[in-house]
Amino acid sequence: MQTRVRPALNARTATVSLWSALACALALPVHAQSNELTVEQLAQRLRAIEQRLGGGEAVANASADSGNLSDLDQRLRVIERKLELQVEENAARVASTPVVSLSASKGLSVKSPPPGDVELKFKALVQADGRFFIDDRQLPQNDTFLFRRIMPTIEGTWGPLIGFRLTPEFAGDSATIADAYFDLKFDPRATVRIGKFKSPVGLERLQSSGSTGLIELGLASELTPNRDLGVQLQGELAGATVSYALGVFNGAVDGRDSPTVNPDNEFELAGRVFVEPWKNASNALSGLGFGVAASSGDRRGNGNNFLPRYRTPGQTQFFNYRSAVLADGAQTRWSPQAFYYRNGLSLLGEYVSSSQDVRVGAFADELEHTAWQLTAGYVLTGEDAGYKGVARPNQPFTLGAAGWGAFELVARYGRLEIDDDAFPRYADRNAVAAAARSWGLGLNWYLTGNLKLVANYTQTQFDGGAAAGRDREDEKAFFTRAQLAF
Repeated sequence: MQTRVRPALNARTATVSLWSALACALALPVHAQSNELTVEQLAQRLRAIEQRLGGGEAVANASADSGNLSDLDQRLRVIERKLELQVEENAARVASTPVVSLSASKGLSVKSPPPGDVELKFKALVQADGRFFIDDRQLPQNDTFLFRRIMPTIEGTWGPLIGFRLTPEFAGDSATIADAYFDLKFDPRATVRIGKFKSPVGLERLQSSGSTGLIELGLASELTPNRDLGVQLQGELAGATVSYALGVFNGAVDGRDSPTVNPDNEFELAGRVFVEPWKNASNALSGLGFGVAASSGDRRGNGNNFLPRYRTPGQTQFFNYRSAVLADGAQTRWSPQAFYYRNGLSLLGEYVSSSQDVRVGAFADELEHTAWQLTAGYVLTGEDAGYKGVARPNQPFTLGAAGWGAFELVARYGRLEIDDDAFPRYADRNAVAAAARSWGLGLNWYLTGNLKLVANYTQTQFDGGAAAGRDREDEKAFFTRAQLAF
């Protein structure tokens, strides 16, 4: 639905009607001759037109005498000029009036008058979750309801050169900034992004938080950085079949955001190239894309800003370093990745390797941790799947009607392995796991293009992680989500 704040719209409609009436009035003298109408009758019709135009005192004076043909001609000329002025005034109002647009899929937007190169868009993502753990006897977890994300967004353009996005996060104990950046849009092939945004390394992480197949990310995403502060050159080439990103960042540890300032005076270079060769074709390969991403930098220090902690899809920690361990040198990642979408089918897979130079006392090593995962989904109700999710059900859920929305089944399997050389010097095998294997099933119910209900079951098995060399107990988690997005 679009609404233009345009008071002159009714006046324009009236103007068209008056032009028609004026045309009839101009033809009246001939008509009068053929039907023996009097000048007085013509004058009465003309006075009616003048009253509709708001002639005021002039109309009152004109009613005092019937006038003659010369007088009628002069009054018609005055009406013509008034109509011309109204049309000019309407055009000026339209040219200076912003366009306000409100739609279920795109939220609220305000666009400047033509050429419309200034635009503000207001969006939001709200996720209310439930987390329930089953048979958690050795390491009990709290069953809970929580807000996973409360993220209003302001984005848009400020002229043809500048784009921007600001997304605060209100879920949790304190408000934070998720995204805050602006784009210098020199060309679709070369845009410079400056601020805080998602690092270009992880394929699943680059999906919108409202579009991922399952509620929480998989094990491979634990080895990729999340949001970081920096500057990035990005663009699309060859008819948007090739996309790239290359940036310099403060550097974020695996699976986390970077701190608000650079903690160690070191920077990280990260980049990605992704190809969709048949994107613009109409064949079975049009939904295939593949690429590679990597990052490299130095990291020196200890604590959570320098060394990672790894979590299960159930969001419980299963690996961390000993407190005395330091990050002490090169940190590199590389990740081949691919997706395929065809009608209701979706496949997404990636492999990630993350290595870090570490030191404790006089001992130093390079540790390489690896992970991979594959996510598959199918939309049961006939809608198309995509990297951005199921956009809108063909028959939205409607009370008392036949529409039930769209249903999607999703499955994922992944594995994360810790470098064997991490034990026992840098990590305690009796306290943390050396590997994790996780599978999950999910049902996504898209009631409308804005409302989504989700249920997930995930189960994770571990190597080590318990006293006396035993394996940590399996994690069994049932998660639910109600999501509102616009």
